[in-house]
Amino acid sequence: MADNDRPVLTGLIALVAVAAVIGIIGGLAALVGSKVLGLDGDPAASAQDRSTSDASLYLPEPTITSETVVPETPASPTVETTDPSSSEATSEISLTAGQTAVTAMQQIDLTGTYAAGEGAILQVQQKVGGGEWQDFPVTMTVSNQTFGGYIQTGQPGENTFRVIDTDKDVLSNEVVVTVG
Repeated sequence: MADNDRPVLTGLIALVAVAAVIGIIGGLAALVGSKVLGLDGDPAASAQDRSTSDASLYLPEPTITSETVVPETPASPTVETTDPSSSEATSEISLTAGQTAVTAMQQIDLTGTYAAGEGAILQVQQKVGGGEWQDFPVTMTVSNQTFGGYIQTGQPGENTFRVIDTDKDVLSNEVVVTVG
């Protein structure tokens, strides 16, 4: 049988042979390249390259000595540092209600400011029965010294709300909304 009788088979064999040769050459190039760059996992080669190379990602372990001085980071500027007469305002939470009277389950917008509470999570609380405060199932996050959200209640009559920073036990003023 001559090669002219099966040209597809001859072409396929040639393609496989060429692919094998290219694969072998590529593999050898990768092996040599990893050896040269020290990526072959040989600890001796890596240590040698580290000692002769100027650029390295190696960082020595820090040690604490009696001469080590840890600098104190300055406190963030607050309202207190710019205006001493308003020192109480730095820790207070100011709360306002967008509505003073609503129907049952109507949205009540609560907004406010908390200068010293960046990132704080504020828990909304409602005064119930005998003047006891209970957590309302809503929280708000302080961002850029402000916070906001809304609540809904079906409790008829005067409803008193406040927010609390539970991490610092800082309370806001109370707001009263009539539901009816």
